[in-house]
Amino acid sequence: MYKRLFVLSIFFLLCGAELLAQCPMCRTAVESNLKNGGTEGAGLNTGIMYLLLAPYLIVGVLGYLWYKNRKEIS
Repeated sequence: MYKRLFVLSIFFLLCGAELLAQCPMCRTAVESNLKNGGTEGAGLNTGIMYLLLAPYLIVGVLGYLWYKNRKEIS
């Protein structure tokens, strides 16, 4: 089981290099837009942080509720 998980992890790590190719393109487009006086990229970092925070917040709340309810049952 662990060998299969290890091989799968290595596969995803090796294939993930192609997925990171769009980040420099987006960054260049946003920097170019901001230098030319545009406002398209002003909220980009806030949007990224919002999308990053949402799943962790949901899992945290569900984990807390599970822990609270488990503690009352025992």
